[in-house]
Amino acid sequence: MELIADILSTEGYQIYQAFNSEEALTLLKKISPDLILMDIQLPGMDGLTLTRLLKGRDDFKRTPIVAVTAHTMKGDREKAFQAGCDGYISKPIDVKIFPSVIESFITKRGAL
Repeated sequence: MELIADILSTEGYQIYQAFNSEEALTLLKKISPDLILMDIQLPGMDGLTLTRLLKGRDDFKRTPIVAVTAHTMKGDREKAFQAGCDGYISKPIDVKIFPSVIESFITKRGAL
C-alpha cells in the first residue's frame, strides 16, 4: 500500500494509513474520509469483515470503500462486493490511471 500512498500524496490527497483493523477503527473515530482503500488481507479482522462492520454504521454507509488486493483468487471480487465494497482494485496497479480511478469513486460519492 506504500506505492498507493505515494501516488495519492503526489496527486495532493491527504493520506491516513492504518496497518491493521484495530488501528483503522481507532483512526476512523477521528476522521471522516472521502474514500477508504481497504486491504482485504488486513491482519486481525480481515478487510471484508471490517467493510461489513463499517457499512453497517450510519456514518460510513455513503463512504466509498474500495477493496485492494495483491492475491486475486476466483470469487474474491464477488466477495468484496457482497461485503459492501464499492469497487475492487487488484495489484499491480496501473500508476498512470490510478489517480483518475480514485477520483471517480470520490466524485461518485458526491453525486449521491
